[in-house]
Amino acid sequence: MVDPITLGTSLGLGGFGVYLLNRYWQQRQAQLRAQALLDKYSTRSRIGLHQGEMRLLVTMPQVGELPLAEQAAWQERDERRNRNFLELGLLQSNAEAESTPDADEDVPDDDERLMELEARQEWTSEHETPMTEHAAVVAEEHVGSGVSVATEEDEEPEVNMDERLEREGGASGEVQISLAWDDYNDLDLHLFCPSGERIYFNNKKSECGGHLDVDMNVRPVSNTPVENVVWAGTAPLGTYKVGVHFYKHHRKRRTKRVCKYRLRVVTHGRSREYLGSIKYGQAMQMVTSFSLADAAHKG
Repeated sequence: MVDPITLGTSLGLGGFGVYLLNRYWQQRQAQLRAQALLDKYSTRSRIGLHQGEMRLLVTMPQVGELPLAEQAAWQERDERRNRNFLELGLLQSNAEAESTPDADEDVPDDDERLMELEARQEWTSEHETPMTEHAAVVAEEHVGSGVSVATEEDEEPEVNMDERLEREGGASGEVQISLAWDDYNDLDLHLFCPSGERIYFNNKKSECGGHLDVDMNVRPVSNTPVENVVWAGTAPLGTYKVGVHFYKHHRKRRTKRVCKYRLRVVTHGRSREYLGSIKYGQAMQMVTSFSLADAAHKG
């Protein structure tokens, strides 16, 4: 006769083994699907010599470029990200904004800016664990969020990225990602590095050489803000993922809860710009991802 305890233990271990196998199978299928999308829809271009080696740039597609079935799968993942964002309690309280009238164009003084910086640091410390958890969910995505690649016809005179970067002292380099928008809201760049690090306002420098050197509108100081992440030295090979988060809605004149933005990605002197929008309360968007590789070993 089989001992009930032994039988129960065996069944439990067997069930756990089935769970692990099923989880591995699901992860493997996701990896294969991502690789298939990469092979079929990504764009590749040689971008010039670096230390005697030719660099290869591989850019993943936007969701609108995929077949309808893959678009539906992306939409399910996006809804999961939005639920995750709200369930983790990452939506900023608007109590302060609701208790004050709409502000005019007055620029906050240094004391107000310091208070807002301290408030953000306090909020970040309190929510560090759920923020990291949400970022990990977003980082699973390979496909862009549906932004459009800007063309010459899309040029808007008021969005001069170079002028804004020069004004704020933003640096340039081998890899540079810049974000601009046209109101007093606080959008944030999140750069997922090849090293696995995430560069954002609470981790401005990565061990792999990236640096967030411009971070604006913690306090609503400008309606022509810009943010900038740059590798001024050697940029590492590997995959870069660019996220945009609508951190806080500042109630000021002509500042709405849906914010249009412009994102520029520069790799070894080649530039590509994206136009998109994000709604307050929405999960962090994975705007685009790209990889740098040695063209001689592009596999």
